Amino acid sequence: MKNKVVLITGGTSGIGKALAFAFGRAGAKVAFSGRKQAGLTETATELTAAGIDNLPIQADVSVEAQCQRMVQETIDKYGRLDVVINNAGISMRALFQDLDLDVLRQVMGINFWGTVYTTKFALPYIQQAKGSIIGISSVAGYRGLPARTGYSASKFAMHGFLETLRTELLHSGVHVLLACPGFTASNIRNTALAADGQQQGETPREEEKMMSAEEVADRILQATIKRKRDLVMTTQGKLAVWVNKLFPSLADKLVYNVMAKEKDSPLRK
Repeated sequence: MKNKVVLITGGTSGIGKALAFAFGRAGAKVAFSGRKQAGLTETATELTAAGIDNLPIQADVSVEAQCQRMVQETIDKYGRLDVVINNAGISMRALFQDLDLDVLRQVMGINFWGTVYTTKFALPYIQQAKGSIIGISSVAGYRGLPARTGYSASKFAMHGFLETLRTELLHSGVHVLLACPGFTASNIRNTALAADGQQQGETPREEEKMMSAEEVADRILQATIKRKRDLVMTTQGKLAVWVNKLFPSLADKLVYNVMAKEKDSPLRK
């Protein structure tokens, strides 16, 4: 990663921020985006204090023009782009029958279209560098999760997009990685959207028992260096993928039961 240039979307908190530090400490120059200026300033200050060359960029990845500007600002400062990490994401939690469809549109706009827009404008530079395109996905992209219709749909769409792109770029020297952390200690569940589009405000899971964002970032860094194709990080995640392929009806029941045990789960009867 020495002197490589990395662009990370959603880089001001959680996995995105941990990725900025992980890649930066490995020698990369880090451009990162966020929607709120306060978070950008705070993260930039911390990265600079750690000796990491960085560029904060205010951008909403659900807006095509802002993604184009984000990539251009990175090129204007550093002159190249070696790794793009599509990390910006949002979750939701509600039964589909109760869901305001604007919630689904918002989740798709950030998780899927944000990946498409950013990758589209970054692609020429990634091709030139024979670099890496990374999608921070989820086991929800392999196996639909009840009460997460919009989130699962967005991750399935990300998987289909990046898998197809990987095949198109098979002989180009470009590396495409789909990384699926599983449940990670972060604020994504606190900011997850409820049925009416409001943030649910608290996590339904025990965050202290989850993998840390720093461990996730380190694994993604190593997978990028090794140019791995897929990365499913937890035993529970690997089991879910495996059972869903071989015993899909059993997977339906197991996944339902696991998700129904969440605090205040909408699946509870």
